[in-house]
Amino acid sequence: MELENQYIYLDHAATTPLDPAVLAAMTPYFSAAFFNPSSSYGPAKTNKKALETARATCAAILGVQPGEIIFTSGGSESDNLALKGVLEGFANFGKPRRHIITTPVEHHAILNPVAHLAEQGYEVTYLPVDGAGRVNPQDLEAAIRPDTALVSIIAANNEIGTIQPLAELGEITRRHKVPFHTDGVQAAGMLELNLAELKVDLFSLSAHKFYGPRGVGLLYVRRGIPFASQILGGEQERNRRAGTENLPGIIGLAIALRLAYQDHAATTARLTGLRDRLIRGVLEQVPGAVLTGATGAERLPNHASFCFEGVFGETILLELEQAGILCSSGSACAAGSNEPSHVLLALGFDEDLARTAVRFTLGRETTQAEIDRVLAVLPGIITDLQNLDNRVEAVL
Repeated sequence: MELENQYIYLDHAATTPLDPAVLAAMTPYFSAAFFNPSSSYGPAKTNKKALETARATCAAILGVQPGEIIFTSGGSESDNLALKGVLEGFANFGKPRRHIITTPVEHHAILNPVAHLAEQGYEVTYLPVDGAGRVNPQDLEAAIRPDTALVSIIAANNEIGTIQPLAELGEITRRHKVPFHTDGVQAAGMLELNLAELKVDLFSLSAHKFYGPRGVGLLYVRRGIPFASQILGGEQERNRRAGTENLPGIIGLAIALRLAYQDHAATTARLTGLRDRLIRGVLEQVPGAVLTGATGAERLPNHASFCFEGVFGETILLELEQAGILCSSGSACAAGSNEPSHVLLALGFDEDLARTAVRFTLGRETTQAEIDRVLAVLPGIITDLQNLDNRVEAVL
């Protein structure tokens, strides 16, 4: 790719390049095999079979049943659909529940709809997190009430890489008969995900995070969970999500997910080694650098995030881009914002330090030479910016 020849790309948590094999699998459904899979004639029925094969592929990888998969436009829709679908589902059964449990370190695709629901009269409990961003299962146990409709806790944090103890949390929610949703957008393709074993009831993912196309995702909804469609119209997706199916995107999602779990152990081991090399080098070579999030196995294998005291994160990004390195200050959805990271504030960071955050997220094509290049240029960038700030303060 031309971009890869020009830059070192270390922002895979924001998006990933489309895998050529995924594009090849999708291409016929844009042209010769364009037929609507909901139509009744032969070529459309062939496409319907392709759609259901894709559904079965995704279900097998996630350890669930094909009928429990709903295809969506991406992670944000899946998150919104999970929240609103369950709440309305309980109401439709004549047993409305008005309490939601989540955390302050969620993606805004959870936090914003939850805030909107709170304005409509729902009660929300935000579980505290520790200094690495982890939820204490005992806090979840204590927060569940008879009227709790849903627990939504992110599987792996997009800003700091921390992985939550899903199996422990799922055991608690299952025991209390409360639906458990997790935003798995960053986890899909990175972590082994058997949703039945994890006791997760609803799970969101987005294809473009694991080398699939943009504009397509899925929501897993365990059979028996109260649920109501939020997009009304046709009977697509078993009446749970109306609209003509995005067949090229769905095919691409399924192929990308399958490829993400081929040689998964080897890929994960390689990325973990590169991640640890980067973390170790930054902490050793940059005075005052602070690793944010969990360490070791409790951190995504491709994720390294830091704060650099006294240097605005967006300024660091500009200097890194001048050196040919692309990364981010946190969530791509908040890029360019002067507001401190809500995730870091929830971890106990003060606002000034939270504004210094920089995130490096590695991908399949990341090399040791690229990591070494980052370690060669980053310490000098930080030192120069800190010295510049000191000179400015002296003049003032």
